Amino acid sequence: MHVLIPAAGSGSRMKAGRNKLLIELEGESLIFWTIKSVLSASLVSWVGIIGQPNDKQELLKSVKNFSNKIKWINGGDTRQKSVFNGLNSLPSTAEKVLIHDGARCLIGPDLINKCASELEQNDAVVLATKVTDTIKIVDNKGYIKETPNRQNLWAAQTPQGFLVKRLREAHEMAIEKNWTVTDDASLFEMLNWQVKIIEGNSANIKITSPLDLKIAKLFLKDF
Repeated sequence: MHVLIPAAGSGSRMKAGRNKLLIELEGESLIFWTIKSVLSASLVSWVGIIGQPNDKQELLKSVKNFSNKIKWINGGDTRQKSVFNGLNSLPSTAEKVLIHDGARCLIGPDLINKCASELEQNDAVVLATKVTDTIKIVDNKGYIKETPNRQNLWAAQTPQGFLVKRLREAHEMAIEKNWTVTDDASLFEMLNWQVKIIEGNSANIKITSPLDLKIAKLFLKDF
């Protein structure tokens, strides 16, 4: 299985002043923990990191002895453009791909393998967790307009897996139509293509704030 890892986090909410994936968690960079988990998945055979050229040296240095197992890919000025660059940098033999956020450093190898296995029977899969909070839809003035049934709500995570041919087609359509999305599964939804939900777990958090980093330290003790 081929895996692409977008790794161009600016660190603005972390107030890091640099790529947040270089922030240390228990003595290693966030991207180190992410790469370690991905490469520990038995079904993964190829990994590409998509990042900004000015971060290349530091990111690759921070993953230490894993660097010779990773292909570096220059990213674009948005996550969407970066993933498209990644798709165009895959080996010509790649038929399926998992896309995993570099900031989700607590992903377990078992969940990566689960996504890869489910992709054998589906064109697109998304790791997600059931929403337990009551969600409110609010208007632009801050007033509640609707409370959707939380039984039908899931919080999307990564990996998200796709047939390479179809995902590339979806990205090309997005360029043509000037669509902007926050994850790749949204492109499939906009085209009315099916996406299968795979249940993940709450430990697979995305590190976006200093509080997330504290939570990750607690999870890492049992990792």
